[in-house]
Amino acid sequence: MRPPGDPRRSPAGTPGVRRARSCPRATRRALRPAARLHESREVVRVDGLETAGFSAVVVVGLLVLFYGGTFLISTRIGKKNENADGYMTGGNNIGFGVSAASMTATWIWASSMYASATSGYTYGISGPIHYGLWGALMILFIYPFGKRIRAVAPKAHTLAEVMYARHGRSSQLMLAGSNIVGSVISLMSNFIAGGVLISLLSPFTFIQGVFAVAAGVLLYTLWSGFRASVLTDFVQVVAMLGAVAVIVPFIFFAAGFPAAFETGAQNLTPQQGDFFSSEAFMGQGAPYIAAVLAYAIGNQTIAQRLFAVKQSLIKPVFVTATVGYGAMVIGVGMLGVLALYLGFEPTGGDLNNLIPEMAATYLPPVLLALFFIMIVGALSSTADSDLSALSSIMMADVYGQNVAGKKKADPRTMLLIGRLTMVVATAMAVAFASLQLSILDLLVFVGALWGALVFPVLASFYWEKVTNKAFTVSVLAALAAFLPVRFGWLPLDGFLGIVVDVVSVVGIGVVLGLMVFGFLGLKAAKIAGVLAVLVSAPFAIGSLHEYATLCGSLVAYSVSTVLCWAMSVRRQDGFDFALIAQRTGDFDDGSARRTDEGTGAAVVPPRTPGAGEDDRAPEAPANAK
Repeated sequence: MRPPGDPRRSPAGTPGVRRARSCPRATRRALRPAARLHESREVVRVDGLETAGFSAVVVVGLLVLFYGGTFLISTRIGKKNENADGYMTGGNNIGFGVSAASMTATWIWASSMYASATSGYTYGISGPIHYGLWGALMILFIYPFGKRIRAVAPKAHTLAEVMYARHGRSSQLMLAGSNIVGSVISLMSNFIAGGVLISLLSPFTFIQGVFAVAAGVLLYTLWSGFRASVLTDFVQVVAMLGAVAVIVPFIFFAAGFPAAFETGAQNLTPQQGDFFSSEAFMGQGAPYIAAVLAYAIGNQTIAQRLFAVKQSLIKPVFVTATVGYGAMVIGVGMLGVLALYLGFEPTGGDLNNLIPEMAATYLPPVLLALFFIMIVGALSSTADSDLSALSSIMMADVYGQNVAGKKKADPRTMLLIGRLTMVVATAMAVAFASLQLSILDLLVFVGALWGALVFPVLASFYWEKVTNKAFTVSVLAALAAFLPVRFGWLPLDGFLGIVVDVVSVVGIGVVLGLMVFGFLGLKAAKIAGVLAVLVSAPFAIGSLHEYATLCGSLVAYSVSTVLCWAMSVRRQDGFDFALIAQRTGDFDDGSARRTDEGTGAAVVPPRTPGAGEDDRAPEAPANAK
């Protein structure tokens, strides 16, 4: 990603933005933006072309309004003596409305809005569907797994904490480490999106925009942690849904809809005009199915909300978030389709500028301000979730389990560590964002690591035979297989390409089998997985390795699943899942050293095995059933 205002030319050699070749009304609007400027907006020249933007005073006022309002909300729920468990999960008892809004807001981030529009601009009318629909369905597909996770670990704070109770230290740190890297990258990406938005619509620079967004998010999240995140998410998602409902139709009609779709059809290729485009499915749909399934299972921001909501409300919360996410992201993505029909080209060919420049071209001042708040709300809702996730990992997994130990962990020290983590993570994300690093490869890398983790993590909640060694070896082997496939380190012509295709086809069966398993059980999952392999093999073998992004993710799924199964299937004894609830729980009320209400005798959880130790269930007492 480059800084806004970089004087690069579009691929066609046209300076700035080439807009609306086929729609006269849109062309007149694009070529005369100054005629629509309000006094509160300024005319900014980028590469010789005038574009509309807000004055510095207006932008500062909007930021103060948004972040000041969220800060006031967070102060209303602040506690003088904060609870460590409440800081991480809100007491495991959050209601429907706040939980559903928070899940929706967390799943929607500024990059998802930009990416959905980019998909529509790149792949045509089916692009936003492939991006938004599959992402929404993944929220729906994981709720059965969420119910199982809460059933075995009702008071946990992180998935990594549960893996420590289930397996040992190596599995825990592997999952926690992947979450730390992923959350820092996500945080950096949202700060970059904020910097781009502010620099495009105001006199401020990209770096100034990054600092403004980072300071605002940290301001309202620092004191109350997760509780501040979920409550402000509710306000933000309501505002975002309202903004999308108004802004998207307005831009469509301002750009000449529906006439623009009739006169601009010549701007589309046959694949872009085909709703059932194979190019769109292979380039966007299929890789995204694999990626978001891994994101849903491996990301701490989702797990944190799973542990926070009332256990009886998991299903309605996830179903509501499915609908909210799909409607919002697909709606914004259709702006990319509109831009494609109009022949609209973003400055310098940078598709990250597409949505802000469409808004600046077609929206009046009031709606442009609403758009500004919508994007800031989207990126802030995910950024505060990343900060809360990072703080809970450092509090529960690093300090609570590995430094002090659960029985000796001091809740006040945990709170201090959580707040310091937020400050340090924000500083790191700002530093990385200011360097303008390419985050695409890093996101793919983390996504693949989560893909390698999906089967071992899920199997650890259902199958008592999975061992710590099987978990660790399968994940590392899957990552080692993914890297050369995704980044083209080895030539995939000839026999090696066929081998990769075969392994990837097995990965297709794994992904579809996991989706079916959550709803219909093991037998149906096996049937779906086998059918998926048999149906896809004739078409995929020989050509699938040409799609590196999709193929790399499928290889990670396949290798981790086969190895984890092979190393666990012959184990004779099994793990007692009841131990997980005993080994996890609240830090603040001394649940690790709780007493039986009837006898007053201390109940000390069994010692959790360390990395590489035997994690089989202990023998039952002679008088036990």
